[in-house]
Amino acid sequence: MAHPLVIDVRIAAPEWDEAIGPDPDAFVHGVLTAAAKEAGKAGEVAILFTDDAEMRTLNRTWKSKDAPTNVLSFPAPEGFGSLGDVALGYETIAREAEAQSKSLRHHAAHLLVHGYLHLLGYDHQTESEAEAMEARERVILAALGVADPYGDQNEEGAARAR
Repeated sequence: MAHPLVIDVRIAAPEWDEAIGPDPDAFVHGVLTAAAKEAGKAGEVAILFTDDAEMRTLNRTWKSKDAPTNVLSFPAPEGFGSLGDVALGYETIAREAEAQSKSLRHHAAHLLVHGYLHLLGYDHQTESEAEAMEARERVILAALGVADPYGDQNEEGAARAR
């Protein structure tokens, strides 16, 4: 990896403090270090842990979708000196984790990895893109001791972080 991994973590919703533990920087650093190692690319990343209200505003402003979502990625333009930003919405992620019988911490780790891979150019607009991205997510999450997020779900209920 040519560039070091530099992470700026901001907690904008206090619910995240309990959900990801007493040291959010260590949590994010551990997850993204594994992602950067597997993907072979690191750089500067900003992570925002926020609530559904802010996610809805971000989604509406930048993606033209007037609804909250679990994760949003904002890749930086080429030559900007940063990989970009990732935002995670607490209420949506908490609901999904409960519905999928996952720990909120593991689901947040999955969505951090998912968001990071988007910053690196991965996408899931086609089935082949989704398969490639999910395969990379599985390897990274396995290295972190997180179960396959797609393993026990059928296609209809997969809730791919889309």
